[in-house]
Amino acid sequence: MHGRFVRTYVGFLVGALALAGCGGQRSNASEAATGRLSIATGNTTGVYYVMGGGFAQIINAHLDGYRATAEATGGSVENIQRIANGQSDIGLSPVDTATDAVRGTAPFTSPQPIRAIARVYNNYTHVVVRTDAGIDRIEDLKGKVVGTGSPGAGTIQAIARRLLAVSGLNLDTDVTQQRLSLPESTDAIAKGKIQALFWSGGLPTAGIKELFGTAKGKVKILDLSPYLAKMQSQYTTLYQAGTIPKGTYGTSADIPTIVVPNLILVRDTMSNDLAYRLTKLLFDYKADLVATHKEANNLDLSTAQLTGEVLLHDGAKKYYGQH
Repeated sequence: MHGRFVRTYVGFLVGALALAGCGGQRSNASEAATGRLSIATGNTTGVYYVMGGGFAQIINAHLDGYRATAEATGGSVENIQRIANGQSDIGLSPVDTATDAVRGTAPFTSPQPIRAIARVYNNYTHVVVRTDAGIDRIEDLKGKVVGTGSPGAGTIQAIARRLLAVSGLNLDTDVTQQRLSLPESTDAIAKGKIQALFWSGGLPTAGIKELFGTAKGKVKILDLSPYLAKMQSQYTTLYQAGTIPKGTYGTSADIPTIVVPNLILVRDTMSNDLAYRLTKLLFDYKADLVATHKEANNLDLSTAQLTGEVLLHDGAKKYYGQH
């Protein structure tokens, strides 16, 4: 894709995701009257941002009467809050954070009015560390300065907190946290201002790939396989084993890690017709999403409905019931 087209495409996508997944309190009448949809995504160098921009472009090209814009956000918790308070209509979130949202458990104070329209791809947990920091396992993070994501990136902080906990460490007392966006975190670790960063995203995440290009030999990704069983037993079986292939970031070997599925979310008050049409667009124009980011290849009818405790929107149910 040419640069100008990609930038336009991503801009459209981010807006669309913000409206559909991050907003929420807008009424159905408002959606129909304004024809504007906001999509909540994530950090500008993450997969959410790219995927959201692609969905926005599809909406703008193929959903008559609607115009989508994608919003860069702090991440999943902010996305869900934006859907709930009406700032956005569509948003992306890992299923673990979305499950906390529907349960009304921390970081949420009450059940959130969200529904899923599709399960899409997996987030891969990245614990990136400086090679000169003496960190070979999570336990070695004690006393280190660690990037734990943007203030709105609740999933990253939750995974950091949980990985540290199963390793016998406390996020609040055993490490020095820096709440930084992904671009800020990669810049800080490259310059030695922090010794490690946590990230949860698709493969490849552009910001991590750029880091491994510019700081070659100075950073590595930890093997998280020793912590999976405890993460599953103490928190949720939604955490699964995954692998970051060596070709993803140019590492010397494949890296075992922990993955969690992502959902596309909307508010529970979205009209059935609009939710149906948005779901249909995902599958009718999947090839366009794949052209934006290859993680869209993981969108599949057989798994898209598997959203756990996060209920499918009735409009999405209607689509899946026809296929």
